[in-house]
Amino acid sequence: MEKIILSNTLPVVFQHRSDIQSDVWKQQVCFEKGHLYLVQANSGTGKSSMCSYIIGYRQDYTGDILFDERNARTLKTSDWVALRQRSLSHMFQELRLFPELTALENVQIKNQLTGFKSQEQILRWFEALGIADKVDAKIGRMSFGQQQRVAMIRALVQPFDFILVDEPISHLDETNSRIMGEIMMEEAKSQGAGVIVTSIGKHIDLPYEKVLKL
Repeated sequence: MEKIILSNTLPVVFQHRSDIQSDVWKQQVCFEKGHLYLVQANSGTGKSSMCSYIIGYRQDYTGDILFDERNARTLKTSDWVALRQRSLSHMFQELRLFPELTALENVQIKNQLTGFKSQEQILRWFEALGIADKVDAKIGRMSFGQQQRVAMIRALVQPFDFILVDEPISHLDETNSRIMGEIMMEEAKSQGAGVIVTSIGKHIDLPYEKVLKL
């Protein structure tokens, strides 16, 4: 996949509003592979909705979302499965980790499906992010900031053309935010992937090529 295009897209819940001022909603927006984007938003402007539309978890929007020339509305379940396995990676704002499993088990669930990263590489990421001592800790007993780091590792253990990270560092200090950004960008560059970061304030300090106001 080379491009994700939002064409006159708008959440259905906003369709009767006349005060929409956005670089994304009701616009023609093109995210290109290999480029770095920041989508800044105020609370309640549809940031997580946009992520859900792109990843295919929701379709309550008007307008269109295109993957290259293919309209997302035409995709079958099997198409979405293939996209999420090979083309689209997503780090959820709410993380969606399994609290009863350990940190490593949460990562292994995906990596066992993709076979994309070695155990050695995964453990190196745990070490770099300062959570090597939490590998065997249950997610439900970890802080939210620690969980965010696990969720990022899980997002990276698959091939992708685009990675979409929703509020990835809301509970991280400056040092861990920087390290997370470096790890994410190193992996994205190795795959030639596009990166879309969303934020309602605090965001990873990266050389964004385009900043969009939602």
